[in-house]
Amino acid sequence: MSFWDRIKPTERPVSATEVTLSPDNTRLSLVWEDGVKTGTTAQVLRQQCPCAGCVDEWTNKRTLDPARVAADVRITQLQPVGNYALTFVFSDGHGTGIYPWKLLRELTQP
Repeated sequence: MSFWDRIKPTERPVSATEVTLSPDNTRLSLVWEDGVKTGTTAQVLRQQCPCAGCVDEWTNKRTLDPARVAADVRITQLQPVGNYALTFVFSDGHGTGIYPWKLLRELTQP
């Protein structure tokens, strides 16, 4: 057992091997290492943004009202964050959320 295993004994979450956007940028599709294929809409991703502007850092209470996110919101940019997450810029200008693989797996459906 290594030093790092003793101080942070967690399993590495499954990660996506393929990430695609629909032609109109309203839907994200993922293929995971274990072969599962999932997807969700840009609206759901925007509504569930984990950033400090959308979730209170102290209480973990969501401060973004999901009803205020337009149904036609689109993903205008998609970038990897290291080997552990993705970040998105949405058509409403928001782009500060970092979505770890574990969260994306929870937010997307087969």
